[in-house]
Amino acid sequence: MIIRGTLVNVSAIGLGCLIGIILKNRFSEKIRKITMQCLGLASLLIGMQMALKTENVLIVIFSLVIGGVIGEILTLEDRLERLGERIKTKLKNTNSTDRFVEGFVTASLLYCIGAMAIMGALEEGLNGNSDILYAKSLLDGVSSIAFSAAMGLGVLFSALPVLVYQGGITILAQFIKDFLSPAVIREMTASGGMLILAISLGLLEIKKIKTGNLLPAILIAALLTSFLG
Repeated sequence: MIIRGTLVNVSAIGLGCLIGIILKNRFSEKIRKITMQCLGLASLLIGMQMALKTENVLIVIFSLVIGGVIGEILTLEDRLERLGERIKTKLKNTNSTDRFVEGFVTASLLYCIGAMAIMGALEEGLNGNSDILYAKSLLDGVSSIAFSAAMGLGVLFSALPVLVYQGGITILAQFIKDFLSPAVIREMTASGGMLILAISLGLLEIKKIKTGNLLPAILIAALLTSFLG
């Protein structure tokens, strides 16, 4: 199955990152800071919109708790950071001022968790319609300019998890069609919204949360909704 929507998304992120890196030195620290704050506020809004889609708050709560425990045991956040460190080492990027790992982890989570990533990949896999992913590509491309200007080269490599995650959902969608009811997608989206909220708190420098460890919450939400449904 062709994952054209995801390929366009990956290309948009790559192009945006290259533009951001080229323009990085032209952005003052004040400009970079206010840009990150704006992205944090935007992420906060998106996360709230997603989270409020839930029709069963208990599912979201239990998904976060159970998923968080699983993620903590598996140390998913640390694994993501180690992956970023390995990529950084291979590139021999030793600039201590470059927020390589933070950029890789933050951008990877932000681009992969959103409702558009899940819904777009599903829509492409089930119906062959890539419109949602095309719209997401535009948003990700613009935001990657700001992210890479503020955090450096690490943001560019967030395109790899996007390729695997979205492409994987698109390919697998045809095999799990009967499982993904509207209720399941709704609660997965709401749980994903809570993770986006967690990311926004970090971007706004309010509270650093190991959002990577909460990733299993999305799968747990799907399982709980299916079991209770």
